[in-house]
Amino acid sequence: MRGPHVKTLFFFMIVLLFLGSLLTTLTLNDNHVEPQRPIPQVKFALPPGPYKGLIEKVKQRYAQTWKKQDDNWEKFIAQLSSQCHGSDKAIITQANTPVGSKLVYDGDKKKSIQVNAELFRTFIKEHPFPNKTWDTCSVVGNGGILTNSSCGESIDSAEFVIRCNLPPLKNGYEKHVGVKTDIVTANPSIFVEKYGSLMGRRRPFADSVQDYGNSVLLLPAFSYAYNTPISLRVFYTLEDFRSSARPVFFNPEYLKNLDAFWRSKGLKATRLTTGIMMTSLALEMCANVHLYGFWPFSNHLHDFRELTNHYYDDKKPKTRFHAMPSEFELLLQLHSQGVLRIHLGHCKPYKM
Repeated sequence: MRGPHVKTLFFFMIVLLFLGSLLTTLTLNDNHVEPQRPIPQVKFALPPGPYKGLIEKVKQRYAQTWKKQDDNWEKFIAQLSSQCHGSDKAIITQANTPVGSKLVYDGDKKKSIQVNAELFRTFIKEHPFPNKTWDTCSVVGNGGILTNSSCGESIDSAEFVIRCNLPPLKNGYEKHVGVKTDIVTANPSIFVEKYGSLMGRRRPFADSVQDYGNSVLLLPAFSYAYNTPISLRVFYTLEDFRSSARPVFFNPEYLKNLDAFWRSKGLKATRLTTGIMMTSLALEMCANVHLYGFWPFSNHLHDFRELTNHYYDDKKPKTRFHAMPSEFELLLQLHSQGVLRIHLGHCKPYKM
């Protein structure tokens, strides 16, 4: 007798489960429950934070028509040149730093190094650009604002092009950042992180430098004591592989004077960025200085979309060393005064 009862009980359980599922469905429909949809978001919202006001101020200033103001330019260049003498002292040469000279590290003034015959041999014989003034110069930072900017043609149209920290120029970047290079800088940390401090295979580095042609490779060899040996390895590597790139060294005395100059303008930072160093040098060598890729914020000026820190990666800067927004504010003042011109956003064909 158990068989029929078990079958009957099983049948009622199936019916109850079906009715429960049906009731649940009806209840959900009565409550107008719909499939979950993505929550609409504001596509481009102005980022909150301490720099919101600065970004708004940049928009106002940048909307104004730019025009070079010769009086302001001449006054600023006279101040910069008289204090820093970049045109003849920015780079160490055999002419301005003879054997027996003492170089004091600008980043650690308690340390110095004596110039012996071997070190002297690594110095370029004379300034690579003696008494030369160009009409137009492009100084190219690596900010994410260059992404999809189509600024490559404008950058390369300058007579002289300065780039910072061995940035990539190929693999589709050419359209946006150009390829022409007369000076390219390199922080020693790049050689540590990408090339194992040049303690092993050195050809990958030697090959990569070919992207910059016969440009000058500018190194801060005497900013800190630990920069010196790796900078010398860069020199020997390029010499051994007969590279067309010419390694030269920043003069620490020039960097010390440059730091003092910008401090007198209100900039307080542990260390100047490479961007403002090269902008300063360009201002002494060029009648018209154009800046690209200088934008210290994570949102675009015009539509506030998110940006990567660099146009090629999102590695964050060392904020404890640099004061990038403060530097940008000073450069923006020079832009407004007609001393130099900052380019932000998409580039249109134009004549410099």
